[in-house]
Amino acid sequence: MIYNNVTAREVAEYLLEIKAVVLSPSEPFTWASGLKSPIYCDNRKTLSYPKVRTFLKTAFADIIAEEFKGVDAIAGVATAGIPHGALVADVLNLPFIYVRDKPKAHGLTNQIEGKLDKGQKVVVIEDLISTGGSSLKAVDAIREAGGEVLGLGAIFTYGFDKGVKAFEAANCKYFTLSDYPTLLETAIKNDYVAAADKQTLTEWYQNPEAWSNAVGV
Repeated sequence: MIYNNVTAREVAEYLLEIKAVVLSPSEPFTWASGLKSPIYCDNRKTLSYPKVRTFLKTAFADIIAEEFKGVDAIAGVATAGIPHGALVADVLNLPFIYVRDKPKAHGLTNQIEGKLDKGQKVVVIEDLISTGGSSLKAVDAIREAGGEVLGLGAIFTYGFDKGVKAFEAANCKYFTLSDYPTLLETAIKNDYVAAADKQTLTEWYQNPEAWSNAVGV
């Protein structure tokens, strides 16, 4: 869920402006999963724009300070959530850890890097929520290590039902700074895509697999 409609629109404008999110309904992208998609999101680009990354870290910090009182540490999801998590931890003057997708195969075989004490209350930072898989792997790792996850925050979400249900099943509170419906509305309003493209972009959002299969025919 987006935390604040005003923030969501501002974040959407930034992501479109710096091309961290690109919409291309006529020439779709191919995701790593093989699915065709009219949207590609690379929030790592936000790090190259001081104004944007400052806005994001401040928004995250303000929400966490208001909604997750008693937080002891911030965690970043490897790899794209690491820099944003570190920036947020710095603003809040809190310890920072990060979580790999799986334990290292050598050395101390850590999955969690940094110091996490049992019982510490943690807020996790992610760059993007799609199905929720990688985000919830990090949540599970922290819980297994004895940490208490208060919630997870991400820059952007597609808002797929699968992701929403995954967070519900994991009993993990989450928020995002912006989402796909807000981004689509902002893109049309600011002429990043034509109004005529709204239908196909909405159809993709409603059923990404069916849209991909239709495009691939």
